[in-house]
Amino acid sequence: MAVWAQESRSDPGLVNRLSSEEDAVYMRRAIQLAERGRGQVAPNPLVGAVIVREGRLVGEGWHARFGGPHAEVVALDAAGDEARGATLYVSLEPCAHHGKTGPCTQAILAHGIERVVYAAPDPDPKAAGGGEMLSRSGVQVTSGIEADAAKSINGRFFRAHSRSAPDRPWTELKLAISLDGGVADRDGHSTWITGDESRAEVHRLRSGHDAIAVGIATALADDPILTVRGEIEPRIPPARVVFDRAARLPLTSRLVQSAREIPVSVVCAPDAPAASRRDLEGEGVRVVEATDITAALAALRSGGIESLFCEGGARIASVLLGADLVDRLTLFIAPILLGPDAIGPFREIPSTPLAEAHRWRLVSSRTFGPDTVICVEP
Repeated sequence: MAVWAQESRSDPGLVNRLSSEEDAVYMRRAIQLAERGRGQVAPNPLVGAVIVREGRLVGEGWHARFGGPHAEVVALDAAGDEARGATLYVSLEPCAHHGKTGPCTQAILAHGIERVVYAAPDPDPKAAGGGEMLSRSGVQVTSGIEADAAKSINGRFFRAHSRSAPDRPWTELKLAISLDGGVADRDGHSTWITGDESRAEVHRLRSGHDAIAVGIATALADDPILTVRGEIEPRIPPARVVFDRAARLPLTSRLVQSAREIPVSVVCAPDAPAASRRDLEGEGVRVVEATDITAALAALRSGGIESLFCEGGARIASVLLGADLVDRLTLFIAPILLGPDAIGPFREIPSTPLAEAHRWRLVSSRTFGPDTVICVEP
C-alpha cells in the first residue's frame, strides 16, 4: 500500500484501479467458495466469504448446509481476532434479519470489520438491507463487484425473489454436442458423445437444481434414471421430469419404476390418452397437463420447482430455445464430427439476420478431459 500511495501522487487514479482489481480477485475467490454449497443449501442461496487484512487472507468460509451458519460467520470464526480492522468480501449482501441463524450484520459489527465488499444485493425483502445497516454503523461498504458472476450461480434464488421475472423455473439447458453441432448421429445414437470427466461435471450440475428434465425421445431411447451420482449427494434429490405430449413413458422404464423413491412428473397434452395417464399415476408418477411449453414450465413452477436442468434431446432443446425460455445454455463440446445427417438441436429456432442476432453473454469456459464446456446466458 505504501508503494501505491507513493505512485498515486503522480497518478491519482492508480490506487482506485489497483484496489478495484484486488477487490475483484478476492470476490472471485468468494464466489468460488460459494459453489461448495451446491446441492446442500437450497432454498437458500450459494454464498462465499473471504476476509483480508493488510493484504493477507485471514479467513474464508461458505454456506455449507441449509440451516447452518452463513458464509460470513464461518469466515469470521476462521479469522478470529484478525478480523478486526479487516475487509470482508462476500458474494451476497449480508443479511440483516433473524432466520434460522442470527443476522450476519451483527456478527460483522461484533468482530470489528472495517470494510465490507459484496457482489450483489439480496433480492429477498426479508433479508435485504444489510449493506445500508452496516453503512449507518460506520462500516465502509462497496457493492457491485463481480455482480453478474454472483447472480449467475444463484439464478434460481434471484428468479424466486424477483417480482418482474416470468412465472416459471430458472432453466438451464445442457447439451452435449459434436464440433458440427450434432447431439446424436444420423441413427439417433448419442451415448457417449462426451468423456468421463464431462459426465462427472454433469452430475455436479444436476445437484444444484430442483429437477432434471428430458424429452420423451430421450427417455425412450436411453431409459435414463436422471439421478445425481458422484461426489455430491444433494440434500434433497432433484425430481425428474419428462416432456411427453402423448404420455408414452413406459411403465417398465427406470423413471417410472423409481417414481415412489424420487418424484417423477410427466408433462403431457390435454388430449393425451386417459388410460396412459391413469396407468402412470397408478405407479406414483405426477401427470401435469399443459397446452404448450410455456404453460408446462408454469405448471412445474406452481408445483414447487424453482430451477430446472434440461438435458435435451434435440426436440425439446429446440423448442425451449425457440420460445426464449432458456436462462443458461451449457454446451459440452466433444472433439468429434458427426456429419450433415447428424441430429441437431437448433433446427427449429427461427432464422435471424446476423445484424439482429442476440449475442449471449459468456459466463464460463473450461475443459474437462478432451471436451470444452461453455456456459452462456442471454
